[in-house]
Amino acid sequence: MTGLELAIVAFILMLVAIFLRVPIGVAMAVTGFVGTWIVRGGPEPMLAQLKSLTYSTFSNYNLSIVPLFLLMGQFATKSGMSGALFQAASDWLGHRRGGVAMAAVGACAGFGAVCGSSLATASTMGQVALPEMRKRGYSDSLSTGVLAAGGTLGILIPPSIILVIYAILAEQNIVKMFVAALVPGILAALGYMITVAIYVWIKPDAASKADRVPYAQRFRTLMQIWPVVVIFGLVMGGIAADWDWTIDGVQALFTPTEGAAVGAVATGLYGLFTGGLDRKGFFDSILSAAQATAMIFFIVLGAAIFNGFLSVTRAPDLLAVWVTDAGYAPLTVLVIMLIAYLIFGCVMDSLSMILLTIPIFYPVIVALDWSFLGMTTPEEVAIWFGVLALIVVEVGLITPPVGMNLFIINSMARDIPMVRTYAGVAPFVASDLIRVCILVAFPAITLWLVGVLF
Repeated sequence: MTGLELAIVAFILMLVAIFLRVPIGVAMAVTGFVGTWIVRGGPEPMLAQLKSLTYSTFSNYNLSIVPLFLLMGQFATKSGMSGALFQAASDWLGHRRGGVAMAAVGACAGFGAVCGSSLATASTMGQVALPEMRKRGYSDSLSTGVLAAGGTLGILIPPSIILVIYAILAEQNIVKMFVAALVPGILAALGYMITVAIYVWIKPDAASKADRVPYAQRFRTLMQIWPVVVIFGLVMGGIAADWDWTIDGVQALFTPTEGAAVGAVATGLYGLFTGGLDRKGFFDSILSAAQATAMIFFIVLGAAIFNGFLSVTRAPDLLAVWVTDAGYAPLTVLVIMLIAYLIFGCVMDSLSMILLTIPIFYPVIVALDWSFLGMTTPEEVAIWFGVLALIVVEVGLITPPVGMNLFIINSMARDIPMVRTYAGVAPFVASDLIRVCILVAFPAITLWLVGVLF
């Protein structure tokens, strides 16, 4: 059996284990360990490698961004930013038919700018917006569907933990990945609002209109969301602009790690000063961030073991050579990969999909010729593909039967049958797929802001 054949068999067995609900970190670690054992002819090389693998994996400085952004998201959740965002968006859009649903989308986008987690965005905004929409007579399908879809904006609008992991795996600049995701994230929010408008145009009884709010009140509520604007500006503006300062004669750069730290501190201070973050909430936030970090890092370690096995078999390189020699059209290969992400999304979370597939898919994508789409460097291809992968894995969070956002929103309204949530989210999945097609056909949309700033 060749190395590529062994890797294919191991990959299939690992997927079977994941489908049987074996934790993804365990499935990757065991598969990688056993596979390396078979290739090396014994467990000794793998056991020797484990001595240094754990340290070399977690001593990566860029990984320090993960707990900081998680803590930032926890502080944002506890401090009540979500309520202010939704109220401001509702005052400006609520007088339109479906306006409260559009406001929920806008609030999800704003909250995602300081949260970085889809599940946290869906959960937090669901608590704020779902009761309001139901009180105003919005249909069950629209209410739950728009919030499940809006939750995915938590990871499309940077900062994004998934993009950090992708940048590390693909050895790309984290700042450029954040910048590249900004325009597609804004397009996603606009696409969801357009979807709501079309939905209520086809089904007028699915939503109602609220009373028009005076402009004086609109501007008052708009001023209440200044912390979100300031924090997002500090984090993303500082990172993108490479702000620097001098401390004791030593020049320091505003790197993504410093940006994450500034964001966490600023969000925590806002919560403390406004009273939304008390002592218990502070320690609960730290504990929740630590638990989430431990879960993510365990998956990262399992992926490192599995990727070590792939390196031994040289499967990614062999697969890239095979695809190139076979003469498959680049778009055909890309479509197959994106469809695979949609299928995996029915049973896996977004982080697991990225860690599992990027070591295999990335070498293939970079090896293909994308000059017909205007991309001439591997960096451009890597950034473009990373944003596409991020979007498609997030679609998995709202696709049946195991979309995590669907279950989070439905758990807040247990009287609503899950089938209605499925029906409500379908138009937003269609919006996602249309956006993916546009970004595939026009990579310049993703790469434009990167080119302007860098």
